[in-house]
Amino acid sequence: MDPRKVSELRAFVKLCKESPGLLHSEELRFLREWVESMGGTIPPAPHNASAETMKDKTEKQSEEPVKPPEPESEESDLEIDNEGVIEPDEDDPQEMGDENVEVTEEMMDEADEKKMEGIHALGEGKEEMEENQQRTKLLNTGELQKAINLFTEAIKLNPHLAILYAKRASVFVKLQKPNAAIRDCDRAIQINPDSAQTYKWRGKAHRLLGHWEEAAHDLALACKLDYDEEASAMLKEVQPRAQKIAEHRRKYERKREEKEIKERLERVKKAREEHERAQREEEARQQAGGAQFGGFPGGFPGGMPGGMPGMAGMPGLNEILSDPEVLAAMQDPEVMVAFQDVAQNPANMSKYQNNPKVMNLISKLSAKFGSQP
Repeated sequence: MDPRKVSELRAFVKLCKESPGLLHSEELRFLREWVESMGGTIPPAPHNASAETMKDKTEKQSEEPVKPPEPESEESDLEIDNEGVIEPDEDDPQEMGDENVEVTEEMMDEADEKKMEGIHALGEGKEEMEENQQRTKLLNTGELQKAINLFTEAIKLNPHLAILYAKRASVFVKLQKPNAAIRDCDRAIQINPDSAQTYKWRGKAHRLLGHWEEAAHDLALACKLDYDEEASAMLKEVQPRAQKIAEHRRKYERKREEKEIKERLERVKKAREEHERAQREEEARQQAGGAQFGGFPGGFPGGMPGGMPGMAGMPGLNEILSDPEVLAAMQDPEVMVAFQDVAQNPANMSKYQNNPKVMNLISKLSAKFGSQP
């Protein structure tokens, strides 16, 4: 499809999204009926908008120049000369013959006769004898269809002969039925992958459909297998367009790769920042825990049994914390939970009378504190 038409259609759809009331104008009745026939629904018209208002707005919008939207995809900013490209033929597969049929010599002979009749119908018999003369006879659709029928009969008799499919494909190209021609060429290549004529006709069919890269590939292969002036001339026509598409695709592949690398680096950076943040939080938590253990926040209100006073600002605290046994006890979560419980309420010491780890710490601290003047 023409990229310019796609851009105009995209702009129209955007306009309808912004002003759905436009869909209720008389000029767009056909669009409403088509959408509804497909099972879709049209947004209701605004209550304050009349049909005349919608019509005026539509006319105003149509008078304004439509600005092409910014490219949204790889294809949107690719301009290719599509002169000579036709609409694809309907997908109505032709008779391909029974591959499992057992072909007799009689069937082969009859198929060969049908093939010669088909060639004669195309006026190619004379061309084969006078290769350097240009063809002057113009074939009408009836003669081309007659050739199709003859080649089809031949295929039914001998479906294992690649030339029959290639010949019929050439007629489909003349009838501008490229999809049918491609199907015949695909079958012929399955039987004989070294037929230059088959690649030539498939290349021409792809050219009719605007499949520039496929056309260039087939035509180049045809010339490689058996040089043909006609195929070479068409190759010179399609190759620049195919190269333009390939370069365009490579450009966007590079952009995608750059985007992926950038996203990967962003993920690595984010993961590193998260790791560093977690490390800082862990260090802060450990420092807070050390301050809590070393400063004994809240002290021992009212003192503890054994004359243990509050610890905030107590002299000799560094000496206490340098005691290996005290430090080892403070590394035990169970001991520290119990210690804080007792620090907040000395009466809770009774709960730990049978816990030697807790009582040893309290006894040691009480003895040290008790020795302070």
